[in-house]
Amino acid sequence: MTTVTITIDGREVKAQAGQTVMDAAEAAGFDIPKLCHHPAIKPIGACRMCLVEIEKQRTLQPACTFPVSEGLVIHTESPKAVEARKFVLNLLFSERNHFCMFCQMSNNCELQDMAYRYKMDQWIYNRGYPKMPVDSTRKYFVMDHNRCILCRRCVRVCGEQVGNHTLGLRQRGIDTMLTADMDVPFGESSCISCGSCLQVCPTGALMDRTSANGGIEEQVVRVKTTCQFCSVGCGMELIVRDNHVIRVEGDWAAPVNKGLLCVKGRFEPLYEERKRATKPMVRKNGQLVETTWDEALQKAAEAIKSADRGLRTLVSSQVTNEAAALVAKVFGTGDQVGAMLPVPQDLSAAEGDLTALEEADLFVVVGADLTTDHPVAGYPVKRGVTNRGARLVVIDEAENGMSPLAYRTFKPSDVDKAIALAQGASQPAVIYGQRAGRTLAALREKLAGKAQFVGLVNGTNARGLQAAGLAHGADLSNARAVYALAADDKVGDGLTEAVKRAKVVIVQGAYKSSLMDKADVFLPTSIWSEKAGTLTNTEGRTQKVVAAVNAPAGVKSDEEVLAALAGKLGR
Repeated sequence: MTTVTITIDGREVKAQAGQTVMDAAEAAGFDIPKLCHHPAIKPIGACRMCLVEIEKQRTLQPACTFPVSEGLVIHTESPKAVEARKFVLNLLFSERNHFCMFCQMSNNCELQDMAYRYKMDQWIYNRGYPKMPVDSTRKYFVMDHNRCILCRRCVRVCGEQVGNHTLGLRQRGIDTMLTADMDVPFGESSCISCGSCLQVCPTGALMDRTSANGGIEEQVVRVKTTCQFCSVGCGMELIVRDNHVIRVEGDWAAPVNKGLLCVKGRFEPLYEERKRATKPMVRKNGQLVETTWDEALQKAAEAIKSADRGLRTLVSSQVTNEAAALVAKVFGTGDQVGAMLPVPQDLSAAEGDLTALEEADLFVVVGADLTTDHPVAGYPVKRGVTNRGARLVVIDEAENGMSPLAYRTFKPSDVDKAIALAQGASQPAVIYGQRAGRTLAALREKLAGKAQFVGLVNGTNARGLQAAGLAHGADLSNARAVYALAADDKVGDGLTEAVKRAKVVIVQGAYKSSLMDKADVFLPTSIWSEKAGTLTNTEGRTQKVVAAVNAPAGVKSDEEVLAALAGKLGR
């Protein structure tokens, strides 16, 4: 790429031809103010806060859209530029109700930051502020139109990055309003609660219910980690105060998701309704009673030794790679040890790269519902269909949430029709999931060398269990004792029913459940925000998990429990 030399505020810097003034300035360490601009979305130059003075240009230019060229001389804080920014700020503050002392985002607001930066203590254009509605119909966040500055960040990220196109604008001029779909309440719209609009909002117009008034930036700690709620492995930032996670944000630098999250990763973990179990327990006289770690581990070890070949071990895919490796060392990897959610043969090896979906001109989705199973993996499909004109073909026996976007939806018996469409495409991609079955074999046979294949395995760390030799199922029919490492997974009634014939049930978990009710020994363990280690995502990419908060007193990590148990077993 061609390098050009430009001058910014008297300093000569190198920039790449094709960069904007904003990009070049930020790369060189200059801070140009902005409100409508965000690095995750395309610049539109709407807010005019980034106006800069460029020599030989007749007027001020928006830094976010003006391209650099050889010899440009740029003044980012010239009197003309500063005067223009103050004018814009006065217009914004006078247009709607921005009384900061009554706003939950005070001290976390980019508009307020600009006012402080340019020493505004009042605004000069007074008007009778119209009463704007507050839309609180969404479960996780609120839309306050009084705080909206119409920067359109939310509209653009919803369309450009998520491909959902829920948000837009209605009316014109001073009456312009943000709207969802055909002007319906937010909670009745096509919004999928991914929260991307919330994260890019520069003011208090979109507010997270859990973290509003929960602490300003100086009072919180940001911890980068990996999402543990599906196998995509999105990068996220946990916003922590006083040993509590008050908000979850996407990590814009994460290669897998590039800042985007879904409702399962951003919101649902903070609305956990299950009750935590934090004390080791053993069953005495038919009742589970609290006890010491030493007694609980001793009881578990005695039951394991007594069961001998009648022991069956089940492992949740919520465990880290390190915990999975310890399970294999303590219990082995034979048929007596298996996953709570076994991996089918079709997904026995990691295949494909999610970035391959960005260029596909036809998507074939088989055996997966990307709206519920792996939503973030569905975003490039949505973007491709709605923004690039790519076609989507869904193959599913059941109803599929992606069908409304599909060019064609077929039953597995009509797979030949999907194959014909894919053979006519330039860059087809086959995305397959847990239910692909025999349909996948037909697609492989006819599209080998033609299509990119991307496998999406269920279970957060199924690939980690595979690497440890634990991804197969375990036969519980003749179990005398069952050791269930449930971690913080959601345990279904099916598993509880399957273990009821065992003489002894040992549960290592974080929450009270029907499985815990069957337990003879319960060993409390840490949850997602308290874990540290690594996970392997569906692509086979190993990613770091960082503990953001401390577990309750006395609760041990999965690895600590397994190591202590190994000691009791003499292993």
